[in-house]
Amino acid sequence: MAGCVIIVEGKTDRERLLKVLAEPITILCTYGTYSPEKGEELVQLTQEAEEVYLFTDEDFSGKKLRAHLMEDFPRAIQLHTQKMYGEVANTPLQVLADILERAGFAVDPLHLELG
Repeated sequence: MAGCVIIVEGKTDRERLLKVLAEPITILCTYGTYSPEKGEELVQLTQEAEEVYLFTDEDFSGKKLRAHLMEDFPRAIQLHTQKMYGEVANTPLQVLADILERAGFAVDPLHLELG
């Protein structure tokens, strides 16, 4: 798997990101859980990736998951939604597009905020 990989918590998060991305990106889900086995599986799946991004929720469980993932992916680039939205799945598409564009991803221009 070459290119970039984004690791998110759940299927809904992945679906939201896919709505705004204008390039093929591999998005892996943890389904909100973490274990050493899950960490090893993700490491294997991302072994050939040029860059790994973590995009977890800004709530307690998301921050806890992010901490575990950072142990397995110390060089991962962290993406954050605004605290007011709490979860990636609750973040407006325009805000997600802006976050992803600032990280260097190609996004669907329909979702970029004007101004």
